[in-house]
Amino acid sequence: MNLTSDISRQEFLKKLAIGAGGMALLGNFGFIFSFKSPNGEIKAIIVDFDKCAGCRTCETACSAFNQKVEINGELLNGLGNPDISNIKVWHYNPDVDVPVTCFLCADSPCIEACPIDPDPVTGRKALFRDEVFHIIQVDLDRCIGCEKCSNACREKSGGVIFPNRETGIPERMCQLCDGDPQCVKYCPYGALQYLSVTADMQLRNTSPEKIAEILIEKYYNEF
Repeated sequence: MNLTSDISRQEFLKKLAIGAGGMALLGNFGFIFSFKSPNGEIKAIIVDFDKCAGCRTCETACSAFNQKVEINGELLNGLGNPDISNIKVWHYNPDVDVPVTCFLCADSPCIEACPIDPDPVTGRKALFRDEVFHIIQVDLDRCIGCEKCSNACREKSGGVIFPNRETGIPERMCQLCDGDPQCVKYCPYGALQYLSVTADMQLRNTSPEKIAEILIEKYYNEF
């Protein structure tokens, strides 16, 4: 990426977002993970990399909400172990931080890679897209733990599906926290936002490594 010193910061950020497969959204620039809700509204989580401090609060909040524990018959938030979070903050050298979660790819390469025949009634494979939030779900009764979905995900977006170490069952697919993403809610720096838009968006996936390359160019090699 060749830059000249007369390119304004705003112009650079715009080129960064579009060139990396992201979109400019309401004045914020980042990489978008989107879905269409039942009423036709499109919701999106975007990342403002200028604000991300790599603190991993998003990982803790995600894990606590999605890995609940039952105590005395009451279902409570879990311990918040970042290792089992559905969002992952990748750290690179020179220092850049790249939060990444399931891209909810329009073409669903993970589902396409699933070798299980579609159910004759539901049309679902072992991996399928939820009708409400369009999140990626796994049918535990049909999944054989072949890891083909995670391999397909890795090839396209750098890998945000992680097979269970013992069973091979796919894990870490973003569940959007029932429409209230906890990563967004508890980000202390406002680096993650969850916004409504009115136009369809085409998501082009970008691996964490590629995002890091672009950010390193921006932060360290701009001038």
